[in-house]
Amino acid sequence: MRGVNKVILIGNLGKDPDMQFLEGNIAVAKFSLATTETFKDRTGKQVAQTEWHTVVLWRGLAELAQKYLHKGSLVYIEGRLKTRSWEDKEGNKKFATEIIGENLTMLDKKGEGTTGTSGFEGGFDTHHDSSNTDESGGERLPF
Repeated sequence: MRGVNKVILIGNLGKDPDMQFLEGNIAVAKFSLATTETFKDRTGKQVAQTEWHTVVLWRGLAELAQKYLHKGSLVYIEGRLKTRSWEDKEGNKKFATEIIGENLTMLDKKGEGTTGTSGFEGGFDTHHDSSNTDESGGERLPF
């Protein structure tokens, strides 16, 4: 049986997307995303619990994020978990689990912050079809 690696998050950006370009001018954006769950404790008091996630977007989604998203933006993200590892300067093995975004929907309402300097007003939906890649892992263009 095949496994499923699917993540769906709705949350607010903790900071503006950090954009980098890799060799071949491939855009990569990374940002933190806060998801907050509220519940009542035993005494009936409302408690908020926030989890922080690192989201990584590639190519066109990365460029859209840089252009339209900023700290506080409300977004819907679909993607998959990816864990990477490396060794630090002291030789200790480090791990990071990130969400590789494959679908992004901006949820801010008109006038709630997505306008920024771009003039864009929320509700934009984009989808990256991960099956649209060639044998080497590069993205096939639709034209």
